[in-house]
Amino acid sequence: MLKIAWSQLYCHPLPAGHRFPMEKYDLLPEQLLYEGTVKEENFFQPAKLDDRWIKNTHCSTYLEKLRNLSLSKSEIRKTGFPLSQQLVEREVHIMAGSVQASLYALEHGIGMNIAGGTHHAYAERGEGFCLLNDIAISANYLLDNALANKVLAVDLDVHQGNGTAKLFEENTSVFTFSMHGAANYPMHKEKSDLDIGLPDKTGDQVYLNILSENLKRLIDTFQPDFMIYQCGVDVLETDKIGRLGMSIGGCKQRDRIVLEAAKANQIPIMCCMGGGYSEKISHIIEAHANTFRLAQEVFF
Repeated sequence: MLKIAWSQLYCHPLPAGHRFPMEKYDLLPEQLLYEGTVKEENFFQPAKLDDRWIKNTHCSTYLEKLRNLSLSKSEIRKTGFPLSQQLVEREVHIMAGSVQASLYALEHGIGMNIAGGTHHAYAERGEGFCLLNDIAISANYLLDNALANKVLAVDLDVHQGNGTAKLFEENTSVFTFSMHGAANYPMHKEKSDLDIGLPDKTGDQVYLNILSENLKRLIDTFQPDFMIYQCGVDVLETDKIGRLGMSIGGCKQRDRIVLEAAKANQIPIMCCMGGGYSEKISHIIEAHANTFRLAQEVFF
């Protein structure tokens, strides 16, 4: 059965006019249930995650500052969210959701999180709507518990996975692959194991050809026994800040390439959603929903 992490805490209240579409974390599960893609039993509430697994990735002093709400104004501004106890609790729940979705992936071939993909968080700081890094925490959890030996992080958000790249720059057990807009945020890119920077307005066919060719090669050469997929939908042509030129259909085909590669090579995969900032929330929901529809089609 497809298991999906979701919590009421995911849809966190933000000030009026905030550009982050927080409502998608309620609308997406509602859509999936309405259309019959999933049932209530597909969802699970993340259980508490012991702080030691967060500290395996993030500095203890940083986690303490989060919990004490003692980040500086500059540090808060870089995260993009007003800091509160509820926000920190939300972030920890998202981390737990991705770790548990990874465990379900070992059991069922795939596990998913309605939220997550927080690839801009570093060991000692947050930025870009990311306070903690669920990709890194999940990978480290699997490695430290001998549940995986080689993790391939496939990051297809339009923004480079800079925090993830930095966290694993000296770890040969994790291969970081980021395919993103070359001229987009962050202006300073870290060095992933493989970075593919795409020019503005890159469309479906060019994108899909590059992805297919490189993903096959990486699986053949790195031979991962687990994959983590950051499947942001800010690659869409309709995205307000993405600047690429992909259609919703092209974005769906992108997901199919990744999921079918994992299935064909019998590699468990955990999917976390990443960003999406289209003017119409319906475009964001449809593109995200396609990932879950494909998960059911490909794996079940």
